[in-house]
Order: sequence, then structure tokens, then C-alpha cells
Amino acid sequence: MKKIFGQEPAAILYAINALVALLVAFGLGLSQVQVATISTVASAVIAIIVAIMTRPFVVSALTGAVTALMTAVAGFGLEFTADQIGATVTVLSMLLGLVLRANVTPVSGPVQPGLEAPR
Repeated sequence: MKKIFGQEPAAILYAINALVALLVAFGLGLSQVQVATISTVASAVIAIIVAIMTRPFVVSALTGAVTALMTAVAGFGLEFTADQIGATVTVLSMLLGLVLRANVTPVSGPVQPGLEAPR
């Protein structure tokens, strides 16, 4: 299990949600949408960190988390259009593909010549 600051990602999310609930209980003026947004943004950030730490690297995990993060920030007024989110994720996927290609491309073919695949 991947750990962040020595803790499981779920434990960190629980702590963030509990802290937000405590602050709201003591008078921090957040709307329900903002509280939900904080939880979603925290989840997306943790997912991004875990995706970066995971080996082998999974591009779709990172791009999915970035998509969630960009969608969630609308709760605080920063709204991205679907085209902006799509373009950002496309460029991110392309950049990651270029950077990671050398690390995920096999150096030799998958089978030796003359061998047949089992049926």
C-alpha cells in the first residue's frame, strides 16, 4: 500500500474531512457546495499523488484525477469549460506519453522467433 507522510491515503482524506467539519462547527462560513468541493479537491490531489507514486505509472489514473480536480474547483468559482478540461487532459496525456515512452517501451520483442503462442 502506498503511503503519504507515513499514512495511508484514505486516513489523510478522513483527517481532512474531519478538520473541515470541525472548522465549520466552530463557525467557518462555508457552504455545502464548498465543503463538498474541499472534499473532492482533497480526493483528487491524493489521487494525483498516489498515481505519481504508483509503478508502473498509469497515465489514465493521473489524467482522471486532474479531470476531477479541474471540475471540482468550480465550487469556488473557477469554472472550466468542457473544452478546456478536455484540451488540458489531452495535452497532459501527450506530455506524459512523450516523457514516459522511453520507460515503458520494451527493449526487445515479446517472443522469440519460431515460437507459437499457446492455444
